[in-house]
Amino acid sequence: MRINAVIQARTGSTRLPGKVLRDLGGRPVLDRVVHAARAAPGIDQVLVATSTAPGDDAVAERASGLGVPVVRGSEDDVLTRFVQAADEHPCDAVVRLTADCPLLDPDLVGLVAATWRAAPQHDYVATTLVRTLPRGLDVELATVPALRALASSATGYDRVHVTSGLYGDPERFHCLGVVVAPPANDLRVTLDTADDLHALEGLVERLGERTDWRSVVSVLRSNPDLVERNAHVRQKSLTEG
Repeated sequence: MRINAVIQARTGSTRLPGKVLRDLGGRPVLDRVVHAARAAPGIDQVLVATSTAPGDDAVAERASGLGVPVVRGSEDDVLTRFVQAADEHPCDAVVRLTADCPLLDPDLVGLVAATWRAAPQHDYVATTLVRTLPRGLDVELATVPALRALASSATGYDRVHVTSGLYGDPERFHCLGVVVAPPANDLRVTLDTADDLHALEGLVERLGERTDWRSVVSVLRSNPDLVERNAHVRQKSLTEG
């Protein structure tokens, strides 16, 4: 069973334009996400899915420079962009990653992939059904048949949010949640604002070469100043795409 990781990325963020190409610890944010996806066990291919908007030419160029295949589609219909990615690069399931999550743990990505391979009757496997991880370490897997079925009927919100139509209809789609302990869902390591970037810079400096989620949580728990830097930021839904 082939699993591709699809990283959705765009430059048109309203709160922090161009955030996925911002420098973080000497590397663009997008580079960090690509590196984590490539390092994840059980992932067969890594793709970047961006829009055809001229502003996203820079995203496509950066991804190509990293040697990552690029899929370009609708700026607003992100669900169709994912189906397009599966059309152009056939697979049985896709792991959905967002490019504003620069501290993704490769082992978490691999865990979700392995969980689905062990229970392939599920249409959707994710760490977000019961949230126990910090925001920004989210991993979602959806089967291609489920995405195609959803794309044939989804409207509005579900076309933007890609997977909401799957976990929002558990009678139609079989869903499985992955949780960790102890829970750390009160923490945030995603990139939406300049304050988020400031917090992430401090976190990356203290993490050094560590990339596992436990180290992220440990550093945040022992450095409350990092948590306070962006504690006021209201979390947006996972619409970065």
